[in-house]
Amino acid sequence: MIAALKEWSVVCRALEDGRQVVLLRKGGVLEYRQGFEIKHESFWLYPTLEHQSTEFIQPDYVEKMDDLFYGNPSKHVTIKSYAKVERIYEIRNKSFLPMLRRYHIWNDNYVQMRMNYNPTKPLNILLLRVYKLDQPMSLEIMPEWSGCKSWINIEMPEYVRFLENNGDINKLESLKPVIIDSQFKSITNEINEVCR
Repeated sequence: MIAALKEWSVVCRALEDGRQVVLLRKGGVLEYRQGFEIKHESFWLYPTLEHQSTEFIQPDYVEKMDDLFYGNPSKHVTIKSYAKVERIYEIRNKSFLPMLRRYHIWNDNYVQMRMNYNPTKPLNILLLRVYKLDQPMSLEIMPEWSGCKSWINIEMPEYVRFLENNGDINKLESLKPVIIDSQFKSITNEINEVCR
């Protein structure tokens, strides 16, 4: 079993497109008391339609949601990407939020709502390095994966031995970084300046 982080399908798409490089997390309904926990340094991105809405997305990315499935729920999920947490920042001061706008696709109203949720907890900013699979994997959705929780365990037999043994992800030919090294380094420096 390998860890997967549940995230909106449109956000997974933005991460895979290189349009987004950070996640803003405080935790799901089932995690309210303790807040979001960063339990894994690397994980699969599990796209979900739960709570996803165009009213929370920046205008330049709303059209991407039209490409996503809206209808009868599928019995399968397609895993397209893997992520590594490169840096973690805790934000308690909302004045930093506008400076992070260009690194994600959520609009200001949604980000403010995230900041206000569970106000005793900081907003976790996760800087991610995302890798895309050459061949996406389709998995049957398990009942235990449903609900407002961040972390689930999924079966990816082709990768479990390599990833559990801390193999160098850059040596996996089937996974390619979404953003090239030099560009990602520049983005990291910019976000460090904002969040320090």
